[in-house]
Amino acid sequence: MKKGLIVLLVLLGVFLATGCAENGSEDTNETSTPVAEETSVSEQESETIMVSAAASLTEAFTDMESRFEADNPGVDVSLNFAGSGNLRTQIEGGAPVDVFASADEKNMDILAGEELIENSTRKDFAQNSLVLIVPANSSLNITGIEDLTAPEVEKIAIGNPDSVPVGNYTLTALTEAGLLNQTENKFVLAEDVKQVLTYVERREVDAGFVYMTDAKTADPGTIEIVTNVTVSTPISYPIAVVSTSENKEEAQEFLDYVTGEEGQEILEGYGFTAASK
Repeated sequence: MKKGLIVLLVLLGVFLATGCAENGSEDTNETSTPVAEETSVSEQESETIMVSAAASLTEAFTDMESRFEADNPGVDVSLNFAGSGNLRTQIEGGAPVDVFASADEKNMDILAGEELIENSTRKDFAQNSLVLIVPANSSLNITGIEDLTAPEVEKIAIGNPDSVPVGNYTLTALTEAGLLNQTENKFVLAEDVKQVLTYVERREVDAGFVYMTDAKTADPGTIEIVTNVTVSTPISYPIAVVSTSENKEEAQEFLDYVTGEEGQEILEGYGFTAASK
């Protein structure tokens, strides 16, 4: 009896020892889901530069924007198009502009005199030409600027000379041709050259003066180019870094792109002439 009890106690001890060992083994082998280490991927932040450009540069600069950004992933270009005079006024008012591209020398000269551009960065980068356009299938038989004096020609769209360079070029051309006094009472003033084009496309005026590059962007079948208009003042486009820019390095990179080989090819593709030609 005593011997049997001892055997029973020994077996019980073995059983308990085996159970503890198994529990310990389970605790040891229990796999916990590893905590993934957070990988900090620091993406390069893009610097945004504001480029204020004459409305006539809309198509060319929009094309340049995408190509430049592809080559310079650290720079984001924001484009602002309007009449050059209005853009100048914005810069004078403290607008955060980094690059200014004007459709005339006058507005750039004003900013230079106010020390609002970096003169060392200023370059002429393109030229344009002035043309007279009329609505497609016009019945007025306008074949030259002299025909604008005819009484049946009632509305002539031009850029507002106070803020739009194409308006000043138009006044110069009409004055030099001796036609200003006979046509100025017919003027319909536009905020920029694109609006002049729109007026003619919609047949809201009988004729209009735009740049050749803008005439080429007209909706098919809406206008006709009557003639090139002679202007004694070259239609030259200067570009410069604005002195108040906080991103001068990136601004200079964009300016260099515009004046470089690829930028010049893009401009010529849209009908501009290189400044050196």
